[in-house]
Amino acid sequence: MDISSQHEHGADDRDPASLEAWLRLTLADGIGPEGGRRLLAAFGLPGHVLKAGRAALEAVVTPRAAAALLGTPGATQRARIAATLAWAQQPGHAIVTLADPQYPSSLLNIADPPLLLYVRGNAALLRAEALAVVGSRNATAQGQAHAERFSEEASRAGLAIVSGLALGIDAAAHEGGLRGPGSTVAVIGTGIDIDYPLRNRALAQRIAQQGCIVSEYPLGMPPLAANFPRRNRLISGLARAVLVVEAAAQSGSLITARMAAEQGRDVFAIPGSIHSPLAKGCHQLIRQGAKLVETVQDILEEMPVARRIPAVAAMATDEVQTCRSGIEKGVENGVENGDAEAAVVMHAMGFDPVDSDTLALRCKLDAARLSGLLLMLELEGRIEVLPGGRYRRLG
Repeated sequence: MDISSQHEHGADDRDPASLEAWLRLTLADGIGPEGGRRLLAAFGLPGHVLKAGRAALEAVVTPRAAAALLGTPGATQRARIAATLAWAQQPGHAIVTLADPQYPSSLLNIADPPLLLYVRGNAALLRAEALAVVGSRNATAQGQAHAERFSEEASRAGLAIVSGLALGIDAAAHEGGLRGPGSTVAVIGTGIDIDYPLRNRALAQRIAQQGCIVSEYPLGMPPLAANFPRRNRLISGLARAVLVVEAAAQSGSLITARMAAEQGRDVFAIPGSIHSPLAKGCHQLIRQGAKLVETVQDILEEMPVARRIPAVAAMATDEVQTCRSGIEKGVENGVENGDAEAAVVMHAMGFDPVDSDTLALRCKLDAARLSGLLLMLELEGRIEVLPGGRYRRLG
Protein backbone atom coordinates (compact mmCIF):
# COMPACT_ATOMS: atom_id res chain seq x y z
CA MET A 1 0.00 0.00 0.00
CA ASP A 2 1.49 3.34 -0.99
CA ILE A 3 1.29 6.58 0.98
CA SER A 4 -1.49 8.11 -1.11
CA SER A 5 -3.73 5.08 -0.58
CA GLN A 6 -3.09 5.25 3.17
CA HIS A 7 -4.30 8.84 3.06
CA GLU A 8 -7.53 7.71 1.42
CA HIS A 9 -8.17 4.79 3.76
CA GLY A 10 -7.34 6.34 7.14
CA ALA A 11 -10.82 6.70 8.59
CA ASP A 12 -9.89 4.75 11.73
CA ASP A 13 -6.90 6.98 12.34
CA ARG A 14 -8.61 9.15 14.99
CA ASP A 15 -9.21 6.15 17.25
CA PRO A 16 -6.95 6.39 20.35
CA ALA A 17 -5.51 2.91 19.76
CA SER A 18 -4.69 3.82 16.18
CA LEU A 19 -3.04 7.07 17.28
CA GLU A 20 -1.01 5.18 19.85
CA ALA A 21 0.29 2.93 17.06
CA TRP A 22 1.32 6.01 15.09
CA LEU A 23 3.17 7.34 18.13
CA ARG A 24 4.93 4.03 18.70
CA LEU A 25 6.09 4.09 15.09
CA THR A 26 7.30 7.68 15.06
CA LEU A 27 8.89 7.66 18.53
CA ALA A 28 10.66 4.31 18.22
CA ASP A 29 14.46 4.51 18.33
CA GLY A 30 16.25 4.17 15.02
CA ILE A 31 13.20 4.61 12.76
CA GLY A 32 13.12 8.27 11.78
CA PRO A 33 10.86 9.86 9.15
CA GLU A 34 12.42 8.06 6.19
CA GLY A 35 12.29 4.65 7.86
CA GLY A 36 8.71 5.29 8.92
CA ARG A 37 7.67 6.09 5.37
CA ARG A 38 9.34 2.93 4.07
CA LEU A 39 7.50 0.85 6.65
CA LEU A 40 4.17 2.45 5.83
CA ALA A 41 4.75 1.89 2.13
CA ALA A 42 5.55 -1.77 2.79
CA PHE A 43 2.89 -2.70 5.36
CA GLY A 44 0.19 -0.03 5.37
CA LEU A 45 -1.03 1.54 8.59
CA PRO A 46 1.16 1.48 11.76
CA GLY A 47 -0.99 -1.24 13.34
CA HIS A 48 0.04 -3.54 10.50
CA VAL A 49 3.69 -2.54 10.91
CA LEU A 50 3.64 -3.46 14.60
CA LYS A 51 2.16 -6.88 13.79
CA ALA A 52 4.76 -7.74 11.15
CA GLY A 53 7.40 -10.38 11.84
CA ARG A 54 11.06 -9.66 12.49
CA ALA A 55 12.24 -10.95 9.11
CA ALA A 56 9.69 -8.83 7.27
CA LEU A 57 10.66 -5.72 9.24
CA GLU A 58 14.39 -6.30 8.77
CA ALA A 59 13.83 -6.39 5.02
CA VAL A 60 12.82 -2.72 5.30
CA VAL A 61 14.72 -1.24 8.26
CA THR A 62 17.81 -2.10 10.31
CA PRO A 63 17.72 -4.95 12.86
CA ARG A 64 18.01 -2.37 15.65
CA ALA A 65 14.98 -0.47 14.37
CA ALA A 66 13.03 -3.70 13.91
CA ALA A 67 13.82 -4.71 17.50
CA ALA A 68 12.57 -1.32 18.75
CA LEU A 69 9.23 -1.90 17.05
CA LEU A 70 8.84 -5.52 18.14
CA GLY A 71 9.67 -5.02 21.78
CA THR A 72 7.33 -3.66 24.43
CA PRO A 73 7.96 0.08 24.85
CA GLY A 74 10.01 0.90 27.91
CA ALA A 75 8.86 3.09 30.78
CA THR A 76 10.24 6.29 29.22
CA GLN A 77 8.59 5.59 25.88
CA ARG A 78 5.28 4.69 27.52
CA ALA A 79 5.36 7.94 29.47
CA ARG A 80 6.02 9.95 26.28
CA ILE A 81 3.14 8.27 24.49
CA ALA A 82 0.76 8.76 27.43
CA ALA A 83 1.73 12.44 27.73
CA THR A 84 1.20 12.96 24.00
CA LEU A 85 -2.19 11.28 24.02
CA ALA A 86 -3.21 13.43 26.99
CA TRP A 87 -2.00 16.56 25.17
CA ALA A 88 -4.07 15.63 22.12
CA GLN A 89 -7.23 15.43 24.24
CA GLN A 90 -7.01 19.06 25.30
CA PRO A 91 -9.27 21.62 23.57
CA GLY A 92 -7.63 23.19 20.53
CA HIS A 93 -5.04 20.42 20.22
CA ALA A 94 -4.85 17.80 17.49
CA ILE A 95 -2.49 15.26 15.98
CA VAL A 96 -3.04 14.83 12.25
CA THR A 97 -1.46 11.73 10.74
CA LEU A 98 -0.48 11.00 7.19
CA ALA A 99 -3.56 8.77 6.85
CA ASP A 100 -6.02 11.34 8.22
CA PRO A 101 -8.38 12.91 5.66
CA GLN A 102 -7.58 16.24 7.35
CA TYR A 103 -3.90 15.94 6.45
CA PRO A 104 -3.02 18.87 4.13
CA SER A 105 -3.03 17.59 0.57
CA SER A 106 -0.37 20.13 -0.39
CA LEU A 107 2.16 18.27 1.76
CA LEU A 108 1.41 14.96 0.05
CA ASN A 109 3.10 16.39 -3.01
CA ILE A 110 6.45 17.17 -1.38
CA ALA A 111 9.34 14.72 -1.29
CA ASP A 112 9.26 13.98 2.46
CA PRO A 113 5.87 14.64 4.08
CA PRO A 114 5.85 14.31 7.89
CA LEU A 115 4.18 11.26 9.33
CA LEU A 116 2.54 13.33 12.07
CA LEU A 117 1.57 16.97 12.46
CA TYR A 118 1.04 18.34 15.96
CA VAL A 119 -1.46 21.20 15.79
CA ARG A 120 -2.67 23.97 18.09
CA GLY A 121 -5.59 26.05 16.87
CA ASN A 122 -7.64 25.75 13.70
CA ALA A 123 -6.29 22.71 11.85
CA ALA A 124 -8.52 23.49 8.85
CA LEU A 125 -6.12 26.34 8.00
CA LEU A 126 -3.55 23.71 6.97
CA ARG A 127 -5.72 23.01 3.93
CA ALA A 128 -6.43 26.64 3.07
CA GLU A 129 -5.13 28.55 0.06
CA ALA A 130 -1.96 30.08 1.45
CA LEU A 131 0.96 32.43 0.84
CA ALA A 132 4.23 31.91 2.70
CA VAL A 133 5.99 35.11 3.79
CA VAL A 134 9.59 34.79 5.00
CA GLY A 135 12.65 36.94 5.53
CA SER A 136 15.40 38.05 7.87
CA ARG A 137 15.29 37.76 11.65
CA ASN A 138 17.29 41.01 11.87
CA ALA A 139 14.87 42.87 9.63
CA THR A 140 14.79 46.60 9.09
CA ALA A 141 11.78 48.60 10.21
CA GLN A 142 10.85 49.08 6.56
CA GLY A 143 11.12 45.36 5.90
CA GLN A 144 8.82 44.58 8.81
CA ALA A 145 6.36 47.17 7.53
CA HIS A 146 6.42 45.55 4.08
CA ALA A 147 5.87 42.06 5.55
CA GLU A 148 3.02 43.22 7.76
CA ARG A 149 1.26 45.20 5.02
CA PHE A 150 1.61 42.55 2.30
CA SER A 151 0.44 39.84 4.72
CA GLU A 152 -2.55 41.84 5.92
CA GLU A 153 -3.70 42.60 2.38
CA ALA A 154 -3.21 38.99 1.28
CA SER A 155 -5.13 37.77 4.34
CA ARG A 156 -7.96 40.18 3.53
CA ALA A 157 -8.01 38.62 0.06
CA GLY A 158 -8.65 35.23 1.66
CA LEU A 159 -5.11 33.79 1.78
CA ALA A 160 -3.71 32.19 4.93
CA ILE A 161 -0.25 33.55 5.73
CA VAL A 162 2.33 30.86 6.48
CA SER A 163 5.59 31.71 8.23
CA GLY A 164 7.99 30.37 10.84
CA LEU A 165 7.30 32.38 14.04
CA ALA A 166 10.86 33.71 14.12
CA LEU A 167 11.71 37.28 15.08
CA GLY A 168 11.73 39.95 12.40
CA ILE A 169 9.90 39.31 9.12
CA ASP A 170 8.15 36.14 10.33
CA ALA A 171 6.58 37.87 13.32
CA ALA A 172 5.49 40.83 11.17
CA ALA A 173 3.93 38.46 8.63
CA HIS A 174 1.93 36.69 11.34
CA GLU A 175 0.76 40.04 12.74
CA GLY A 176 -0.49 41.05 9.32
CA GLY A 177 -2.14 37.70 8.69
CA LEU A 178 -4.09 37.90 11.94
CA ARG A 179 -5.72 41.13 10.77
CA GLY A 180 -7.55 39.49 7.88
CA PRO A 181 -9.98 36.58 7.50
CA GLY A 182 -7.29 34.42 5.92
CA SER A 183 -5.50 34.33 9.31
CA THR A 184 -2.06 32.75 9.73
CA VAL A 185 -0.21 29.45 10.17
CA ALA A 186 3.04 29.25 12.17
CA VAL A 187 5.33 26.34 11.35
CA ILE A 188 7.76 25.85 14.23
CA GLY A 189 11.01 23.93 14.59
CA THR A 190 10.48 22.73 18.17
CA GLY A 191 7.96 20.59 19.98
CA ILE A 192 4.61 22.33 19.90
CA ASP A 193 4.67 22.63 23.69
CA ILE A 194 7.88 24.69 23.61
CA ASP A 195 7.78 28.51 23.56
CA TYR A 196 10.49 29.64 21.17
CA PRO A 197 11.59 32.32 20.77
CA LEU A 198 10.36 33.55 24.14
CA ARG A 199 9.94 37.08 22.79
CA ASN A 200 7.17 35.75 20.53
CA ARG A 201 5.26 33.92 23.27
CA ALA A 202 2.36 36.37 23.33
CA LEU A 203 2.16 36.30 19.53
CA ALA A 204 2.14 32.49 19.58
CA GLN A 205 -0.78 32.49 22.01
CA ARG A 206 -2.76 34.78 19.72
CA ILE A 207 -1.98 32.58 16.72
CA ALA A 208 -3.14 29.48 18.60
CA GLN A 209 -6.43 31.26 19.38
CA GLN A 210 -7.06 32.89 16.00
CA GLY A 211 -4.93 30.84 13.60
CA CYS A 212 -2.87 27.68 13.73
CA ILE A 213 0.53 26.51 15.00
CA VAL A 214 1.96 23.29 13.58
CA SER A 215 5.05 21.17 14.20
CA GLU A 216 6.30 17.84 12.93
CA TYR A 217 8.46 17.36 16.03
CA PRO A 218 7.35 15.44 19.14
CA LEU A 219 6.48 17.13 22.42
CA GLY A 220 9.49 18.41 24.30
CA MET A 221 11.76 18.78 21.25
CA PRO A 222 14.14 21.67 22.08
CA PRO A 223 15.20 24.33 19.54
CA LEU A 224 17.94 22.36 17.78
CA ALA A 225 19.66 24.30 15.00
CA ALA A 226 19.27 21.50 12.44
CA ASN A 227 15.48 21.44 12.80
CA PHE A 228 14.83 24.95 11.52
CA PRO A 229 16.15 24.59 7.96
CA ARG A 230 14.27 21.29 7.76
CA ARG A 231 10.94 22.82 8.80
CA ASN A 232 11.29 25.35 5.95
CA ARG A 233 10.09 22.71 3.47
CA LEU A 234 6.76 22.70 5.33
CA ILE A 235 6.48 26.49 5.18
CA SER A 236 6.80 26.37 1.41
CA GLY A 237 4.90 23.08 1.10
CA LEU A 238 1.77 24.40 2.81
CA ALA A 239 1.62 27.42 0.50
CA ARG A 240 0.88 28.01 -3.16
CA ALA A 241 3.66 30.61 -3.35
CA VAL A 242 6.46 32.11 -1.25
CA LEU A 243 7.19 35.82 -0.80
CA VAL A 244 10.70 36.75 0.38
CA VAL A 245 10.69 40.22 1.92
CA GLU A 246 14.27 40.75 3.13
CA ALA A 247 17.14 38.28 2.98
CA ALA A 248 20.89 38.48 3.22
CA ALA A 249 23.04 36.64 0.68
CA GLN A 250 23.29 33.57 2.97
CA SER A 251 19.83 33.81 4.53
CA GLY A 252 17.82 30.79 5.59
CA SER A 253 14.94 32.33 3.66
CA LEU A 254 16.80 31.41 0.48
CA ILE A 255 16.55 27.77 1.59
CA THR A 256 12.78 28.18 1.78
CA ALA A 257 12.75 29.79 -1.67
CA ARG A 258 14.85 26.96 -3.12
CA MET A 259 12.55 24.34 -1.60
CA ALA A 260 9.53 26.22 -2.95
CA ALA A 261 10.96 26.13 -6.47
CA GLU A 262 11.71 22.40 -6.11
CA GLN A 263 8.11 21.84 -4.98
CA GLY A 264 6.72 23.72 -7.97
CA ARG A 265 5.63 26.79 -6.00
CA ASP A 266 5.92 30.34 -7.28
CA VAL A 267 8.61 32.50 -5.68
CA PHE A 268 8.16 36.26 -5.27
CA ALA A 269 10.67 38.77 -3.93
CA ILE A 270 10.51 42.43 -2.92
CA PRO A 271 13.48 44.42 -4.23
CA GLY A 272 15.38 46.77 -1.93
CA SER A 273 18.15 49.29 -1.84
CA ILE A 274 21.40 48.35 -3.57
CA HIS A 275 23.14 49.52 -0.39
CA SER A 276 21.27 47.11 1.89
CA PRO A 277 22.82 43.71 2.70
CA LEU A 278 19.28 42.50 3.44
CA ALA A 279 18.30 43.12 -0.17
CA LYS A 280 21.05 40.99 -1.68
CA GLY A 281 19.19 37.72 -1.19
CA CYS A 282 16.03 39.10 -2.81
CA HIS A 283 18.02 40.50 -5.74
CA GLN A 284 19.74 37.14 -6.15
CA LEU A 285 16.35 35.40 -6.29
CA ILE A 286 15.07 37.87 -8.87
CA ARG A 287 18.12 37.25 -11.06
CA GLN A 288 17.39 33.52 -10.77
CA GLY A 289 13.80 33.93 -11.94
CA ALA A 290 11.76 34.94 -8.89
CA LYS A 291 8.99 37.41 -9.69
CA LEU A 292 9.66 40.97 -8.59
CA VAL A 293 6.67 42.39 -6.73
CA GLU A 294 5.82 45.92 -5.68
CA THR A 295 2.22 45.45 -4.56
CA VAL A 296 0.05 42.69 -3.17
CA GLN A 297 -1.89 42.73 -6.40
CA ASP A 298 1.23 41.51 -8.22
CA ILE A 299 0.93 38.32 -6.15
CA LEU A 300 -2.84 37.94 -6.30
CA GLU A 301 -2.81 38.10 -10.08
CA GLU A 302 -0.66 34.96 -10.07
CA MET A 303 -2.78 33.06 -7.53
CA PRO A 304 -6.33 31.71 -8.02
CA VAL A 305 -7.92 32.98 -4.83
CA ALA A 306 -11.66 33.15 -4.36
CA ARG A 307 -11.85 36.85 -3.62
CA ARG A 308 -9.77 39.61 -5.18
CA ILE A 309 -9.05 42.94 -3.53
CA PRO A 310 -8.78 46.25 -5.36
CA ALA A 311 -5.31 47.08 -6.64
CA VAL A 312 -3.24 48.64 -3.89
CA ALA A 313 -0.67 51.33 -4.39
CA ALA A 314 3.00 50.46 -4.12
CA MET A 315 4.22 50.90 -0.56
CA ALA A 316 6.27 54.01 0.07
CA THR A 317 9.79 53.15 1.09
CA ASP A 318 9.56 55.57 4.03
CA GLU A 319 6.29 54.19 5.43
CA VAL A 320 5.85 54.94 9.09
CA GLN A 321 6.59 51.93 11.27
CA THR A 322 7.35 52.28 14.96
CA CYS A 323 10.66 50.76 15.94
CA ARG A 324 9.66 48.50 18.85
CA SER A 325 12.98 46.78 19.25
CA GLY A 326 14.27 49.50 21.62
CA ILE A 327 17.74 50.04 22.90
CA GLU A 328 18.53 46.31 23.30
CA LYS A 329 17.89 45.73 19.61
CA GLY A 330 20.16 48.60 18.67
CA VAL A 331 22.98 47.25 20.79
CA GLU A 332 22.52 43.73 19.32
CA ASN A 333 23.02 45.14 15.84
CA GLY A 334 26.56 46.19 16.68
CA VAL A 335 26.81 49.96 16.17
CA GLU A 336 30.46 50.72 16.73
CA ASN A 337 30.38 53.84 18.94
CA GLY A 338 28.33 52.12 21.64
CA ASP A 339 25.73 54.91 21.84
CA ALA A 340 22.48 53.01 22.39
CA GLU A 341 20.21 55.74 21.06
CA ALA A 342 22.33 56.14 17.94
CA ALA A 343 22.09 52.37 17.50
CA VAL A 344 18.29 52.61 17.56
CA VAL A 345 18.34 55.41 14.99
CA MET A 346 20.62 53.48 12.64
CA HIS A 347 18.47 50.37 12.92
CA ALA A 348 15.27 52.34 12.32
CA MET A 349 16.76 54.13 9.32
CA GLY A 350 17.24 50.95 7.33
CA PHE A 351 18.94 51.39 3.97
CA ASP A 352 16.45 53.54 2.08
CA PRO A 353 16.14 57.35 2.36
CA VAL A 354 13.88 58.39 5.22
CA ASP A 355 12.73 61.73 6.64
CA SER A 356 13.18 62.87 10.23
CA ASP A 357 9.45 62.78 11.06
CA THR A 358 9.28 59.11 10.14
CA LEU A 359 12.44 58.37 12.15
CA ALA A 360 11.01 60.16 15.18
CA LEU A 361 7.88 57.98 15.03
CA ARG A 362 9.90 54.80 14.62
CA CYS A 363 12.33 55.56 17.44
CA LYS A 364 9.95 57.33 19.86
CA LEU A 365 12.44 60.21 20.20
CA ASP A 366 11.60 63.90 20.43
CA ALA A 367 12.64 66.13 17.54
CA ALA A 368 15.46 67.91 19.43
CA ARG A 369 17.13 64.71 20.60
CA LEU A 370 16.81 63.08 17.17
CA SER A 371 18.26 66.14 15.46
CA GLY A 372 21.33 65.96 17.68
CA LEU A 373 21.81 62.27 17.00
CA LEU A 374 21.47 62.77 13.24
CA LEU A 375 24.05 65.54 13.31
CA MET A 376 26.45 63.33 15.26
CA LEU A 377 25.99 60.44 12.82
CA GLU A 378 26.48 62.80 9.86
CA LEU A 379 29.71 64.19 11.32
CA GLU A 380 30.93 60.64 11.89
CA GLY A 381 30.33 59.90 8.21
CA ARG A 382 27.78 57.19 8.90
CA ILE A 383 24.78 58.91 7.28
CA GLU A 384 24.28 61.58 4.63
CA VAL A 385 21.64 64.26 4.14
CA LEU A 386 19.74 64.16 0.86
CA PRO A 387 17.59 66.81 -0.84
CA GLY A 388 14.20 67.23 0.77
CA GLY A 389 15.52 66.72 4.30
CA ARG A 390 15.86 62.95 4.00
CA TYR A 391 18.65 60.85 5.50
CA ARG A 392 20.42 57.74 4.25
CA ARG A 393 22.95 55.52 5.99
CA LEU A 394 26.31 54.94 4.35
CA GLY A 395 28.16 51.64 4.06
